[in-house]
Amino acid sequence: MQPGKSPRRRAWPASIAAAAALCALAPAFAAVLLAAPAALAAKTRPSDGVLSPRLAELAKPAVRSAPPAEQAQTLSLAAEGPGSLIREGNRVLLEVRFDHGAAASVEALRQAGAAVVNVSRRYQTVTVAAKPDELRALNTVPRVAGVTEVVSPLTYAATCPSGPVVSEGDEQLGAREAREAFGVDGTGVEVGVLSDSFATAEGATTTASQDAASGDLPGNECGSAPAVHVLSDYTPKDPEEEPAPSDEGRAMAQIVHDLAPGAEISFSTAFTGLTAFAEKIEALAADGAKVIVDDVGYFNEPFFQEGPVGVAVSKVTAEGVNYFSSAGNNNLIDGEHDIASWEAPEYRDSGGCPGGVVARSTEYEESEEALEEEEPGLELPGIGLNASHCLDFDPSESTSDDTFGITVQNGANLTVDLQWSEPWYGVNTDLDAFLLDAAGHVIAESPYANEVTPYEEFSWKNETGSSEVVSLVVNRYAGGTPRVKFALLQNGGGVASTEYEESSPGPNGDIVGPTIYGHNGSENAISVGAVPYFSDMEPEQFSSRGPVTHYFGPVASSTTPAAPLEPPETLDKPDVVATDGGINSFFGSCSNHRWRFYGTSASAPHAAAVAALARNAVKSATQSEVKDALLGTAAPLPGFPETAVGTGLIRAPAAIAALESEPFSEGPGAILEPASENCDLAPSNLPSSEEEIEGTSPAASAPAPLPATATTQSSGAAEDGSPPTSFFRKHPPKVILTRRRGVRLAFRFGSDQGAVTFLCKVDRRRLHRCRNRFVRWYRLGRHVLRVKARRNGDGATDATPAVFRFRVRHVPHRVFRRRHTRHHHRS
Repeated sequence: MQPGKSPRRRAWPASIAAAAALCALAPAFAAVLLAAPAALAAKTRPSDGVLSPRLAELAKPAVRSAPPAEQAQTLSLAAEGPGSLIREGNRVLLEVRFDHGAAASVEALRQAGAAVVNVSRRYQTVTVAAKPDELRALNTVPRVAGVTEVVSPLTYAATCPSGPVVSEGDEQLGAREAREAFGVDGTGVEVGVLSDSFATAEGATTTASQDAASGDLPGNECGSAPAVHVLSDYTPKDPEEEPAPSDEGRAMAQIVHDLAPGAEISFSTAFTGLTAFAEKIEALAADGAKVIVDDVGYFNEPFFQEGPVGVAVSKVTAEGVNYFSSAGNNNLIDGEHDIASWEAPEYRDSGGCPGGVVARSTEYEESEEALEEEEPGLELPGIGLNASHCLDFDPSESTSDDTFGITVQNGANLTVDLQWSEPWYGVNTDLDAFLLDAAGHVIAESPYANEVTPYEEFSWKNETGSSEVVSLVVNRYAGGTPRVKFALLQNGGGVASTEYEESSPGPNGDIVGPTIYGHNGSENAISVGAVPYFSDMEPEQFSSRGPVTHYFGPVASSTTPAAPLEPPETLDKPDVVATDGGINSFFGSCSNHRWRFYGTSASAPHAAAVAALARNAVKSATQSEVKDALLGTAAPLPGFPETAVGTGLIRAPAAIAALESEPFSEGPGAILEPASENCDLAPSNLPSSEEEIEGTSPAASAPAPLPATATTQSSGAAEDGSPPTSFFRKHPPKVILTRRRGVRLAFRFGSDQGAVTFLCKVDRRRLHRCRNRFVRWYRLGRHVLRVKARRNGDGATDATPAVFRFRVRHVPHRVFRRRHTRHHHRS
């Protein structure tokens, strides 16, 4: 799906003579470009009007009259399922982008034959459904900046008894134990679900009303929760041509109801476009949902910044909502290697291209010239003549390789999502992607313009009858040398091996493996990986890996590119893991007469249900406190990095116990004086309750600030250019006692210079930006916190971080209570 993609705005040559002149100049241009590969020639391709190149192609009589499967092949899109055009009857779903005045243009769009589906004022985008033979009429609508097709997103499900059917996740995550121990069932908490559909699938084993009657969904006379509130659903008008609804959202709602049977559930479809998806998140929050979960991923969500959906997630979490998203099912493993993505720190120009790409470029130019002669003024997509700047995939300096081999299994769809590190609405580089067969012929492509989003995507199905080795080629049509990454979004499998399966050494080496992206890896979403219901010792192989790194701020509007982040922000994703493969009444894979729901689509609602129990238990808990409790009490999976399993498997009883033992005020808590390592504390050293523990005086190791006249200028930088130093202003004692499985601690940092940003590293986690007051949950055991200051003006960073080592120890409840009572008696 490509909302926001804008056509290349180039002047089409006024005549064939002009085109011939342009072709004659091509060798000279090529010589200049090879001499200066970092700054390629300005874009000169012909204009497509406001239609994307794929829509311009679809509007041609020969293409629009072809069967849908032939259309998909022509457009290098999947014929059905993820990556296919979303259709409403004989119309296709589109996103129409305006520079301004989107809402005021609704009537003009209707007069052009489009049916309006959604209006986003924030992103000045109107989602419409239009017939292929009426697409060109959109060129006449005033103020339209671009029209792009919407392709079906991914939902992360890896592809029958009487009475209630309860997922094994109820036991695996301890939800039943928590309900019994704490007397909670989710009552008073609304959980919003976003997926494909809820009650429109045809041929399902059960219906929504039957699930409610059996108790597998709320809404019968025996339960306390009302029926699921459906704000919007996905209903195709022509099931033979449109992506078929599966009611995956209903299966997710069953999981929530299994673990939190008292919670209210609401649902909205996420299958009406990217900006509409973002608005439906806000609609669920406005409906009263305090926990929201989705299992959807759009192909064009950005790799390198927060997109519109991530912005919506941040908005609702700031308003107090706990947001959960499936991490994705895109990991691929060959031997010991995760191979589903490849990323280079900058675009390496090989100085040439395979012959098939060069031939394809020439073929396009000749075809367009002939069509222009037959039908003057016809809007045509162009590839151009710059097929000589293909990406070098070989990280070594001594050799070059302009193809990337991928082994695709028979019958599998290969989906390649290519992006580069430039912000939305600030794209200066234009890359094209091609797929070659073993003979070097182009079999799929995405050679389109990039003025709004740095994104290319195509799908190809292997129908050869056996595994096939194909080659990915990336050509730079114009622009610079940004970081570049592609991901194989396979939703569970289909690729057996790739040519480059290991990251190259060094801090600036190529990176292979991570596939969490978009809002699934949003900073404020809890990204949930999957572990099988029958074992909590390892994650599912397909469960997407992290981390996620953002190089730009969020996509805040439809006109202004976001500023770069200095330094880039690395997010440890996934955050946690939860159950998949549990039973339900109708959805997934039928095994031993049981329907089993696999994928991170199933793990995310399991985690959301536990959050509903926690919010039921402690109604005053904030969004951040619930999140900290869930992540801080998760059970580690030994042998797996946090980029695969986060902090571990969610445990409902531990999370609720942590919430009940912690205060919910941001004010200072009781102070513990430093203690010896053997924890032989006097009663006076124990807190009056297990509040947030924070020091009250500067750390003994903190350097005394030097006189301002000697150390700082008005900018806060040192006059001699030396980097800032870092120290702890306040910290808890070196040993903290708790009767729970962890404790929430607060630290305060300082620097000898002003205008600095702080970078924190907890234990073996990655270094990340943090505030000068740093609060998080720590489980039992030894910990180390490192902090360094980074000057805002020039990025100068403290080379010797301030370090604080401490230990969180468990004290039996009876001992804690005895000492706690004596402490109060003495005071």
